[in-house]
Amino acid sequence: MQVKILDQTPSILHQFLNEIRDDDYQKNNHLFRNNLKRIGEVMAYEISKSLVFEPKTITTVLGKKDSVDFLCQPVIISILRAGLALHQGFLNYFDHAENGFISANRINKNGEISIELAYKSLPNINHKTLIIADPMLATGHSMVESLQQLLSNHSPTHVHIATVVAAPEGVDYLKQKFNNLPITLWVASKDKQLNEKAYIVPGLGDAGDLAYGTKQ
Repeated sequence: MQVKILDQTPSILHQFLNEIRDDDYQKNNHLFRNNLKRIGEVMAYEISKSLVFEPKTITTVLGKKDSVDFLCQPVIISILRAGLALHQGFLNYFDHAENGFISANRINKNGEISIELAYKSLPNINHKTLIIADPMLATGHSMVESLQQLLSNHSPTHVHIATVVAAPEGVDYLKQKFNNLPITLWVASKDKQLNEKAYIVPGLGDAGDLAYGTKQ
């Protein structure tokens, strides 16, 4: 598994990251969602450089131009609900992509924590490139179990995991579980650590609540 950290190079991405972390800026759900979308667009551009292209000739009103285009657009999958705004950013760039949605529930049975894919709506993802969008990667357990369940029933060519803020513990856990698989983890910003409650520090809070309102 490869890991790409995007904020190691100064860019416009830092403006969007600064704003979604700012506690005053976070009071406006619309602005928070919009910045998640813009971060998704930046990440889509970066991921596009690693996809497979084929030659294509474009006919203009004055002649022809040799160019390239995607051999096959990726399938974009988001983890409900926090991933929806990030998903839209990817879809703005990969505008011919197929889409999938997953709801992953944490189940506590006699102290044993497991992840259940309570809902999934997917196109055919066999032999295709996937982009899985989820804004936060804390411990990494939810992502690992969700992806393991997907891979047990499907055979994608390559999986790109796109997360906005990640803890080093989560990054290390994914590397441990997926070390030799064709998976790339894209992280907009890697933070310092998890605290005793498994919250990312400094993090930004609950991305789902900040984007769509506090759930009951």
